[in-house]
Amino acid sequence: MSEIPARATEPEGPSDGVPFGDAVWQSSPPGSIYDYVKVASFSIGPDGLVDQWSLRAEQLLGIRAPDAVGTDPIEAFVDPELRERGQRKMAEILDGREWTGVVPFRVPDDGAGGGQRRRGQRGLAEVYVMPTRTEDGEKAAVCIVVDVRVLRTIETDLAASQAIFGQSPFGFLLIDPDLRVRRANERFASVFGGTPDDHRGKGVHDYLPRAEGDRVSATLRRVLETGDSITDMHVTGFVPGSEERRHWSVNLYRVHSGSGRPIGVAWLGTDITARREAAREAAAARRNLALLNEAGARIGNSLDLETTARELLDVVVPGFCDLATVDLYQGLLAGDETPPGLADGGAELRRVAFSSAVSDVPFHGTGERVQLGAVHHYPFNSPCADALRTARPRNVPAEDGGLVQSTLAVPMVAHDTVVGLAQFARTKGSEPFGDRDRDLAVELAARAAVCIDNARLYRREHERALILQRSLLPPGDPEASGLDIACRYLPGNAATGRPSEVGGDWFDVIELPGHRTALVVGDVMGRGLRAAVAMGELRTAVRTLAQLDIEPAEVLSQLDEIARGLGAPGGVQQATRAARRPREADLSEVYLATCVYAVYDSVTRRCTFANAGHLPPVLVEPGESALMLDVPPGLPLGVGGEPFEEVEVELPEGSLLALYTDGLVESRDHPLDEGLQAFVGALTDPARPLEDVCDQVLNTLDSHHGEDDIALLMARVQGLPSESVGDWTLPREPRSVGRARELARAKLFDWDMEPLVDTTELLVSELVTNALRYGEGEIRLRLLLDRTLVCEVWDSGLVQPRRRRARATDEGGRGLQLVGLLSAAWGSRRTPRGKTVWFELPLPGADTQLTDPAEALLSLF
Repeated sequence: MSEIPARATEPEGPSDGVPFGDAVWQSSPPGSIYDYVKVASFSIGPDGLVDQWSLRAEQLLGIRAPDAVGTDPIEAFVDPELRERGQRKMAEILDGREWTGVVPFRVPDDGAGGGQRRRGQRGLAEVYVMPTRTEDGEKAAVCIVVDVRVLRTIETDLAASQAIFGQSPFGFLLIDPDLRVRRANERFASVFGGTPDDHRGKGVHDYLPRAEGDRVSATLRRVLETGDSITDMHVTGFVPGSEERRHWSVNLYRVHSGSGRPIGVAWLGTDITARREAAREAAAARRNLALLNEAGARIGNSLDLETTARELLDVVVPGFCDLATVDLYQGLLAGDETPPGLADGGAELRRVAFSSAVSDVPFHGTGERVQLGAVHHYPFNSPCADALRTARPRNVPAEDGGLVQSTLAVPMVAHDTVVGLAQFARTKGSEPFGDRDRDLAVELAARAAVCIDNARLYRREHERALILQRSLLPPGDPEASGLDIACRYLPGNAATGRPSEVGGDWFDVIELPGHRTALVVGDVMGRGLRAAVAMGELRTAVRTLAQLDIEPAEVLSQLDEIARGLGAPGGVQQATRAARRPREADLSEVYLATCVYAVYDSVTRRCTFANAGHLPPVLVEPGESALMLDVPPGLPLGVGGEPFEEVEVELPEGSLLALYTDGLVESRDHPLDEGLQAFVGALTDPARPLEDVCDQVLNTLDSHHGEDDIALLMARVQGLPSESVGDWTLPREPRSVGRARELARAKLFDWDMEPLVDTTELLVSELVTNALRYGEGEIRLRLLLDRTLVCEVWDSGLVQPRRRRARATDEGGRGLQLVGLLSAAWGSRRTPRGKTVWFELPLPGADTQLTDPAEALLSLF
């Protein structure tokens, strides 16, 4: 029969899965149940013999139609022991009764044909016999025969399919080509309600939001068209009657009939909401751990409070939130001590950091417009003030119509002290903060708070160390006889503004008797408060030793012994004992230091140097290039075991001497030699004012300045003029006393110092008399006029004068008491060939009140 299109007259719509509008007559089977069952048929005439034999009967029974037509089916196919029953059944059938039963059969041995069975093979057939009549009205029968083995296979397949479909723990749907549910299992119905039959005819839009339904529908059509399977497709929707968002993993594959015709799509879905939530929790945990790890690496690298706050925001934006701010207490930033315990929430804060992952979006945690750097405070009843008072995080309500939908106000707590407030915000479209986020925010804020508190404590100690260090440096511009002095001191990283530990660099200018000056530059190795304290102790020791007026090499030797005891218990006291009792140095207990000590005599313009491991002084003579003086460096102070050498250098008038610490010339960026050469090269115009020379050096070497402190001491030589010096040698005889008075009086008149004549004569007489009485060799008298008047009496004796209190009945013993009363200062010092006793008088002026010698004499009796 040719294919004839035909349309059903029933209304269009689904009927058992086949649309009426698409029904057609066709010459080949469309793939139906008969393709599975392989139904065979034949008919029996009124005489009980086969009169029609189908092709399927040939294939099933293996007998060709010519061999089967006209035969008795009972005799041909039934076993002999069953033929009698078969004949009775045939009679009943021909009598008009239906019959269904299972009949063993065999293919006759002499039969022809083929197919699936061979002749002689036994089988079991299910036979359905329907009575009928011929055209003449005679009784006949039509027999339908199915191989029982095929039926059992179909039965098993159906049972298995039903078990899998009905008992599956997954939601199972069979969706027809119209994308309607053809069949649903119990699991699907238990989730979405009703019975499986209640879901017949529904579409995906009945279960999913529109956008998600459109996406799934397009996927179903693609599976129907291409036959490509889809695995683990994630679908999101809502269970009826619940606002809880659910997630499913869906597998889709096309289903075919026995003939290969696509008949729909199988939907196998499982609820993965819990798995998705667990995955999200795991991802959040990994993200949080990563953020904490990043915070540990990035927060606290600076000891600056505001920089630490910005480091916190660099970590959290955009990895944790979209917007963030940090406010610190104004008192904390101003250097005030923060009281222990919780703040009241009403103190002033300064906004020190702000970060945003959203362009052009201001963030003001409480709705107030707080600009970066502004000082403000939160209202007492606000969530932010409450967070500061209680030291607990608080949620900040979102503004109506604003971009921010979720904000956390987290107090920054370090050691039970609130130092500020961090606010983290997420904009609309981001997930609101949860409990895990809150815990993470508290941890991040706490880490930053500890770093900020450490920076605060460091700044406090740093400022104290700076105060200590600067208090130990010479105040203002030092003055010295015969020298023009300029100096600079720069703490480490002062140029860059970054905090650095205080070092142990120092310099000093110490005036000595006889218009001499000690110039000192030193550097305690190490940094911090202890280094600054050690520097102060060494500087004090240098000043004490300098007043003893001993040689520079001896000063360093004594200082070396003191340095060896600084780090040990007992401090300076033990160091003083160590100076008297040499011992082996324990370098683990001492502070090592370098020092250069120079004594300049303005009368002779000679300078004596001694060096303890320090960088060499630099000298610039007029008209010459700068050069480094060859002063033996020796070992650093605190090492001990080696004596120090002295070098005496004559300094021409107008020459420039520079002493410095290694911070000026040493850097990580270049070798020390390069820095020294740069320093020497910077001293190109020593004739300029010393202040300008210092500035030029620092500006030139700015790129070489590292983290170390810088101490720079520069001196221009201005020797005492010869007309300001009176120097005489007197024989060792009594009349030299009168001669000394005459010489002093005459010189003072030459200098227009008449107000000093009487006092000077009296004191010169006393010193020369003592030299005659207690000294040895010839006597030398020297007067020096500069900022003060200095008188020196030299002799070869080694016995130092000692001041004592004379009794009322004593005729002598009051000379040194008189010297002490009338002079501004007096003393004695050893010389290579004996000793020198000296006194100093202030020059007459408006602010100078001279003591009357007569009154001084009367006061002694």
